Parts: sequence; structure tokens; C-alpha cells
Amino acid sequence: MDGFVVGARRLAVAAGTDVGQRYPANFDVTHVDVGRRVAVVADGMGAGRGSAVAGRTAVDTFVAAARPEAGALRAAVADAQRQVRRAGAGLGELTGCTLTALVGCDPDAAWIVHIGDSRAYRWRGGLLEQLTVDHTMAWLGAVNGWYPFGSPQAARDRYHLTRYVGHPGEPEADLMNVALRAGDVLLLCTDGIAEQVPYRRLAEVLGGTGTPDEAVGRLLADAAAAGGHDNATAVVLTVM
Repeated sequence: MDGFVVGARRLAVAAGTDVGQRYPANFDVTHVDVGRRVAVVADGMGAGRGSAVAGRTAVDTFVAAARPEAGALRAAVADAQRQVRRAGAGLGELTGCTLTALVGCDPDAAWIVHIGDSRAYRWRGGLLEQLTVDHTMAWLGAVNGWYPFGSPQAARDRYHLTRYVGHPGEPEADLMNVALRAGDVLLLCTDGIAEQVPYRRLAEVLGGTGTPDEAVGRLLADAAAAGGHDNATAVVLTVM
């Protein structure tokens, strides 16, 4: 377990990933940079070379350029978009990924940077909240009452991302500035966690007394027990 300092707060952090049972390789990417106070997860789209290239390129580009200011973070995502598009130009296949990151900023706050259907959650005061929205047609359909979230249409539309890194339109990420309070527990995860570990179980793990390492281990074990239908990646940060 590692950690970094944000203002008067220290964040203990742990990260982990598991390939699961469906794919021949792990197309998720996670990175924690203590010195830069950055934690990020990315999830490649599909199971080809483009998926692997997109995730690695996006994370490396974003981490290198990320600074704790809105303009700099938008520029970092824009640079990641360009680099992923450039990398994919010669591959002849879909080259794209999600990206969800936390970047510490003073005093006692953090930026959440989000594009795609990976997620950021926060446990605070007995309540687990999803801080991000899924950039998918399924999310739009459920929120606007087009169909029940568990319907076959929703299942299909979960694979229809409206924003991602590598998108031809180079869409912007969502940015959110959140205060950090002692006792907060933050989770960044790919959909291999979010789609396989139910909300109540997420709340139980994040609201428990274990360390970030233990929480990550439990979430990965739960995803595997649910069938391991996808690569699963989690970063857990506890604010002290």
C-alpha cells in the first residue's frame, strides 16, 4: 500500500487488476504516480491490438501531461485523444479506451477526470455515491426512460459508448472537483468491477475497516466469483 499527500490530507492507495475468464489478455491499464498525485484506470475497447495500444497510450500520455488545473487536465485528455488516434491510424481496427482518473490538488481536494464507462465512486458518511456517469447509450436510455436498465436493449447499448479516448470526434472528458474529507474512500474501477460487483457489495467493501489493499483484493475476488466475464481493475484510496 502506498500513498500521497494532498494539502493536509494523506491518501493511502492500492491498485490491482485481474484478467478474468473471457479474454486472452488483460486490456485494462492502471497507474498510480505518488509523486504526481495521480491515479488512473483505462479499459481498452475490444480484444485486439487496438485495445491494448489505446489503453497504454492514453494512460502514459495523460499521466505525463496531467497537472492539477482544469485547463491542464483538458489539455492532457486532448493530447491523449490525438496520440491514440495517431497510434490507431495504422492498425486498421478499433483503437479506443475509457479513462477515469483522480488528480490531487491543494488544498484538500482532487479532480476527477472521466471519459467512457469506467467509474469513480465515493464512500462518505455511510453513503456510496457514483460520482461519474457512464458515457453510453444504455445510461441515456435508463435515465430517460427508454427502457428498463436490465432489458436486452440496455444490455446491447452498454457496448455503445458515446465518448471515449480515440473517438473520431475527440470529445472532452468530464471534470469534477471534489473535496477530500477524512474518512472518505474513493474507488476508480473499470466495468469489470462495476458490472459484476453489485452496489451493496461495493458499499460493504468500501465502508468496511480493511486497508485499500484488502478492499482491492476483495473486489477482484468478487468479480472473479461472479464469473470473471471481463478484465477487472480497481484503485481504492482512503483519505486520512
